[in-house]
Amino acid sequence: MTVHEIASLAGVSIGTVDRVLHKRGRVSATTRARVEAILKKYSFTPNPIARRLKRNKHYRFYALIPRRDQDAGYWEQIITGIERADSEIKTLGVETVIMEFDRYDPEAFKRLSDSVSAGKPDGVLFAPIMPERIRPFIEKVSGEKIPFVFVDSDMPGTAPLCVIGQDPYNGGYLAGRLFHLFAGTVSMPVALLDPHGEDYHITRRRDGFLRYAQEHRFPVIVREYSDYEGGDISVEEIARFLERQGELSGLFITNCMAHRACEAVDWLWKGARPFLLIGYDLIPANQRLLREGRISAIISQRPEEQGREALLTLFHSVALEQTVEARREIPLDVYIRENTPS
Repeated sequence: MTVHEIASLAGVSIGTVDRVLHKRGRVSATTRARVEAILKKYSFTPNPIARRLKRNKHYRFYALIPRRDQDAGYWEQIITGIERADSEIKTLGVETVIMEFDRYDPEAFKRLSDSVSAGKPDGVLFAPIMPERIRPFIEKVSGEKIPFVFVDSDMPGTAPLCVIGQDPYNGGYLAGRLFHLFAGTVSMPVALLDPHGEDYHITRRRDGFLRYAQEHRFPVIVREYSDYEGGDISVEEIARFLERQGELSGLFITNCMAHRACEAVDWLWKGARPFLLIGYDLIPANQRLLREGRISAIISQRPEEQGREALLTLFHSVALEQTVEARREIPLDVYIRENTPS
């Protein structure tokens, strides 16, 4: 059903239908009611792409993402997804500006966010990591009514257009379940390494794991690290922590650094004792160690898909004026040696 056909059925001009659709100009109540009845009968909605092209509107979206080389390449996968979406929509008058920052530089996000605000974006996407550093930016874009989308995590007390990520609590709970599946009985303590412990999704993963451990009565030894301690957790630090604990059933690490934990385990015991190791994110280093059987399991959160969905969500909401869901939940994918892609 086209606008021309709607006009013909209603016995009015195309211009009258356009005024009814966009609620502008003068249309008599009788005519408006007749046109709206036909629109409703045929479930007609205007083509938002055509409307945008007619207005020749240009949109600029910003993506603020940690440097692609940080967190063992995890953010590179997010950026790859954003770039994929950008290639799909840039011919429709959309410009996407990807800005990378050093997550371990206390002032890096602020410098970047100041330049984004000055650019008057039509929408922004970013990961709400380091909550105390990014909260002023969230307050600013919220006050200026700039739509924003969260990728990778959520942040309570904020109102993003959409959150794209996993349920982190269920992810942590699943990790506990995996320990039982692999070990049968968990008699000795499990070590839990919690890098970036100030981030909401990391905290929730930890909480989910601890809940499972409590329900099934196995002990857990927690070591939390903060971004503010400076830099990624090192192999040496993991080794020192493990060495102090004595006998362990295994280790759960709540982010992508399972490969470093694997190096620490190899350095300490050189394969002389069985050790369960479960972590997050199918980055290349973790993928290789999974195939070699040195990491027991990895929970993947499809970062490339998250990046792509985040930008497309902004586009659908802002440019196409479509209603988008408040949360796009990413499945909890589990990889073990047998199903790890090459």
